Amino acid sequence: MTPTVKAILANYESDNPGVKSNLARILMQGHLGGTGKLIILPVDQGFEHGPARSFAVNPAGYDPHYHYQLAIDAGLSAYAAPLGMLEAGADTFAGQIPTILKCNSSNSWAGAANQALTGGVEDALRLGCAAIGFTIYPGSDDVFDMMEEIKELSAEAKSVGLPTVLWSYPRGGKLPKSGELALDVGAYAAHIAALMGAHIIKVKLPSDHIEQADAKKAYEGKDWSKQADRVAHVTDACFNGRRIVVFSGGAAKGEDAVYQDARDIRDGGGNGSIIGRNTFQRPRGDALAMLGKLVAIYKNEE
Repeated sequence: MTPTVKAILANYESDNPGVKSNLARILMQGHLGGTGKLIILPVDQGFEHGPARSFAVNPAGYDPHYHYQLAIDAGLSAYAAPLGMLEAGADTFAGQIPTILKCNSSNSWAGAANQALTGGVEDALRLGCAAIGFTIYPGSDDVFDMMEEIKELSAEAKSVGLPTVLWSYPRGGKLPKSGELALDVGAYAAHIAALMGAHIIKVKLPSDHIEQADAKKAYEGKDWSKQADRVAHVTDACFNGRRIVVFSGGAAKGEDAVYQDARDIRDGGGNGSIIGRNTFQRPRGDALAMLGKLVAIYKNEE
């Protein structure tokens, strides 16, 4: 284990050796192992957007084995997916890459910003996962129920040595669509995840827009036009960098934009990317090349 990883683990002062060992599994895996940087492949888009929207552009992606193998061959830190996706390859790929069981999910027809429990801690243990994952929607009318769900689920996970990865995506309630990516809102969502006890926090890259009227004064006097500065602010909101924070790749975009995002995450002190559609929707060779370049960026080689 590297000094960098030891320093990260030291920030989790209340956690048991099982939780720290599983965090170390993720932090020491793949081409970024030991650097403190992560690239995680998440494939829960079939739930969120439907199979055709997720996989028709690259039909190999309909097969769960494809995603396991992509994450392994690219030397990634972990692979995150819902129960059925992990079950479909758990035996074939056992021990080859840390997995994260996404324990709640939604679909594109739901009217409310909420998710249903679709997996649990016992499933994660049975499948040999290194962590559980969960989404909350700060701003939603249902967020307090989601917070209570993850409180119970995370406590159970910690008791058996599993860390929690928390997707914290502001939406719903009185929050307008224009505010979902606002800097003040994104930092608030990240801080909520830290306060909920998340070990790894997943948020979206924020814009320079300030949504909350009451927050505007706190952001005055600084130029927020540089994305790296906005990343640094979100990282500060995660207990001054004492929690691992990774940033979503978001909707499909051009290669140059993906690479610039990674540079800004690196330069802003973020821990890395959790990137799905921007990789698995490309042909396998292109996806591997992109992931290889992202690894180089996080290693300061690009």
